[in-house]
Amino acid sequence: MDIVVKGRKTEVPERFRKHVAEKLKLEKIQKLDGKVISLDVEVSKEPNPRQADRSDRVEITLRSRGPVIRAEAAASDPYAALDLAAEKLDARLRKQHDKRYSRRGARRLTAAEVPDHVPDAATLNGNGTFQEEDSDGVPVKKIGSLEVKGEGPLVVREKTHVASPMTLDQALYEMELVGHDFYLFIDSETKEPSVVYRRHAYDYGVIHLNTDPMVAEGESQAAGGTLGG
Repeated sequence: MDIVVKGRKTEVPERFRKHVAEKLKLEKIQKLDGKVISLDVEVSKEPNPRQADRSDRVEITLRSRGPVIRAEAAASDPYAALDLAAEKLDARLRKQHDKRYSRRGARRLTAAEVPDHVPDAATLNGNGTFQEEDSDGVPVKKIGSLEVKGEGPLVVREKTHVASPMTLDQALYEMELVGHDFYLFIDSETKEPSVVYRRHAYDYGVIHLNTDPMVAEGESQAAGGTLGG
């Protein structure tokens, strides 16, 4: 593969062509991208004297079997512009090379392998939950925001919903709408959590939850004692 140097509305001296070959080393480029097809360098000149500090522009285009990589820069002379463009090309080539390497060589760790590479990481059980041990050596499973010590229930999924108070009829309608066998809602009359559920045939059941007055009174007294102290 050769480097093609061309000028756009300007002459390209032989000295500059040699400088391009010295600056853009094909061997180095092919190490970063072994599928390079062509490398073009285009030089152009801005005739506007007000842009004398950016009068010479160099654009490098590298085509390979992957995406096209372009790097361009402008300076007061073509040699400085080439140096800047070459630095940009090298940085983009390295970034592309590192991205390919990470995809091929850097294998992602599975959840089961995390404890082998991360100190103090929890271990993964066969059911997909993380397990560690407390100070007594009793296994503690972390399931979402819950910690289950020893043998406990398995919470497969955890959800939080914003609920508006509704009537029983509306709750039945919402249950049929989502196609579930139960529906948790806030009763608009009692302002308490309730559950409507499907029974045999076309029968429905409803469970109302009422706050235990003894528990509520105890919590109120405890809060008052704390404030009073």
